[in-house]
This record gives sequence, C-alpha cells and structure tokens, in this order.
Amino acid sequence: MQHLRTIILTLLLLACGTAAGQDKARMAAHQQRLAGLLDRVASAPTDNERYLASEEAVDALRDALDEPQSERWRWQLPLSASVLTSPDGRLRIFTWAVVRDNGEYECFGAVQYYNDRTEAYEHAVLHDKRDDLLNREESLLSADNWLGAVYQDIIQTTAGDRTYYTLLGWNGVDNLTDLRVIEPVTMRAGAPQFGAPVFRRERNLRRVVLEYRGDAAVQMMFDEQTIQTVERERVKVKGRYRTVEKTREHRERVIIFDEVQPQIEGMEGLFQYYIPTGTELAYAWVDGKWELRQGAQGRLADKKLNKSFAPLPKEAPAYKF
Repeated sequence: MQHLRTIILTLLLLACGTAAGQDKARMAAHQQRLAGLLDRVASAPTDNERYLASEEAVDALRDALDEPQSERWRWQLPLSASVLTSPDGRLRIFTWAVVRDNGEYECFGAVQYYNDRTEAYEHAVLHDKRDDLLNREESLLSADNWLGAVYQDIIQTTAGDRTYYTLLGWNGVDNLTDLRVIEPVTMRAGAPQFGAPVFRRERNLRRVVLEYRGDAAVQMMFDEQTIQTVERERVKVKGRYRTVEKTREHRERVIIFDEVQPQIEGMEGLFQYYIPTGTELAYAWVDGKWELRQGAQGRLADKKLNKSFAPLPKEAPAYKF
C-alpha cells in the first residue's frame, strides 16, 4: 500500500511539473510575440504600420493576460514599453506610445488587477482619451476614459484600510509640448479608478499634470532625497518671544519634480511656453495624503549634509524615441 501511494504521489508531481512547464512555454511565446510587435510599433516607417502593430500588440497582450497565473509572469519587453507591478502584486500596468508622422503621440496599454469581489485577477484595455478631457486635473477616470501616459514608476501607499497606487508618467504629446503626470489609482467596485483626492489642501485636485515646452528638461521621480525646508519657530530672545525662520534638513521618500511656468507673461495656458523655473518641488506621503513641500530642493544621493545643494540630473525619458 505504501508503495502504491508513493507511485501515485510521484505521478501527481510529474503531472504538476509538466503543466507548469507548459504554462511557462505559453507565456514565453506570448512574450516573444508581444515584444516583436512593440519593436514594430517603435520602428515601422508609416503611421498605418505603427498603428496596426499597436492594435495587434493589444490583442497579443489580452491573450497573454487570459492565461492562468499570468500575473506571476516576469515580463521582459523593449524599452519603448513600460511594465510596472505594484509591491503587493495586485496591480500591473502595461503602457506604450504610437508616434505619428506629425509628431503627435497616442498611448496604449492594459491594466491587470486583482478584483476583491470576484477574488480573481482581471484585465482591461486602456483607451487614451486625453484630447477629450475638459478638466484633466479634476476628473475621475477609468480604463475606457484614460489620460494617456507611459508610466515610469509605481508607488504604493496606504491610508487606513485603503491602498493607493500612484503612477508617474510621461507623454510626448506633439512637436510643441511634453507632459508629465502624477496619477493616483484606487480600486472602486473591483476595478481601477484613475485619479483620487489625495493632495492635501487641494480639494478638487485628482492628479497633477505638468505640460511644458517639448525641448525643456523637466524631471519627475520618486526617490529618497535630502529635503531642505524652512519652518517658523517661536523662540525667547532677551526675555521676549519672537518668530524666527529655521532651515531644517532631513531624508525622506518623495516625488520630486520641477516647477514649470510660462516664460512670457500673459502666456498662461499656452503650454509650449512653459519651462522649468529652477525651483524643485516635492510631494511627501503624510497621514494619507500627498503633501506639497513648498521650496523643497532635492540633493544628489552622494552629497553630504555640509555641502551645498546640487540640482538633480536632467535626463530625457527612456521612452522618447
């Protein structure tokens, strides 16, 4: 009897190992197909060919995400595309851009997420509706109605029992402007909702959008930085209390980015005239909200506290081709 049990257990393990091997082989085939299509999206010579490759890439990605256990697959795709997975593994987002002959960008992709209601992983195709949005900083959006971007980082935070995923993204827009976005994502009715009121003292703000002149170098990143802030403090001087300003420095993880403003007075809203002001701002997650650090300035990681501040390096996005 014991011998029979051993044989049955061995056969079951072999069957499981064979099934796992077949799953990996299928996912590897999906990855190869998708990677080839994304290469065509980036390099095909005409608009029609690039759009056709992108449509096929969406279909290929949808087929891949239909596979059991696809949420566990570690994707390796061309640098022209982005794949980001949240630290808890419950949200994964794929994004890329089609660049038209006239220099305009349109973004594509899909989001894979864990639905607490169905207790299963699901996915949805992303539809870029940037040109149709009237109040892009204030709107709550869905996968079908999305402010297109190629995402470069995902930040997971919590407030009480709610989890927030904040995406940092970029869009080439057109020949005149580029765009960067801070996009909070929450799960609503089991599906991702883009945008959330998580910016302290900005009641109607659902996302931060920076649009600026296309050849300007504007940085946005999530990193641990030495932050310099000015605080007011009441001190006793010669028997009398006075309010003095003190500069403090500390290390924290922040979203740090360049402030942009129009270079010419009266050009507000004409984003092709927006350039960095030379001031760096930062958002820190404090008590369930992104809190703006006015006048904060990031320091390079290798700089000591007793050295003067150095500007953050400015780099073109990896996805701009």
